[in-house]
Amino acid sequence: MNYKNGRDVLPPSLLKELQKYIQGDLIYVPKATEKRANWGEVSGTRKLLAERNKEIFLFYTNGWSVADLESKYHLSGESIRKIIVKAR
Repeated sequence: MNYKNGRDVLPPSLLKELQKYIQGDLIYVPKATEKRANWGEVSGTRKLLAERNKEIFLFYTNGWSVADLESKYHLSGESIRKIIVKAR
């Protein structure tokens, strides 16, 4: 997040209107809802977890036990079972 001076980015009429409500303080202007990225999309975490979950399901279908998968992925048995059920 970058700091920008209101004089540099806002039209004078809008700056004057904002000054009725706040002066000399920082204000955060959030992105519009339709422009927001979903969780993990920007960092790639969502994609990495999807790939990991596919791999877990593949190992499970090839005979690995839940205990084996717990050790390999450092997840709880309950988490492994949720991933398997969701992948079916």
